[in-house]
Amino acid sequence: MEPLQRIGKATVDVLQVLLGAEEPRWGLEIIKLTGRPSGSVYPLLDRLERAGWVSSLWEDDTERRGPRRRMYLLTADGAAEARRVVAARTSVEPRFVPRTAQ
Repeated sequence: MEPLQRIGKATVDVLQVLLGAEEPRWGLEIIKLTGRPSGSVYPLLDRLERAGWVSSLWEDDTERRGPRRRMYLLTADGAAEARRVVAARTSVEPRFVPRTAQ
């Protein structure tokens, strides 16, 4: 796993959503929960995956209508590092409260 070069507020928001997930989340769900635009969330997820913090896979639910969704989940090392980053950031910044998924 590689350290991230820059960790901004958007990164912390995405990490918090992924930390709060009991199962993989798809990109649009992460966008809705963080309130961040897709133009910042998808590149962030790609960067997190290349660094080894996140793994992804294509959803295989054949019963669901619509296009397949890319599912994202923190790796074990990524979750440990994400907890450290979020704890450090939230101790000095107001706490992020994710939106309710719709």
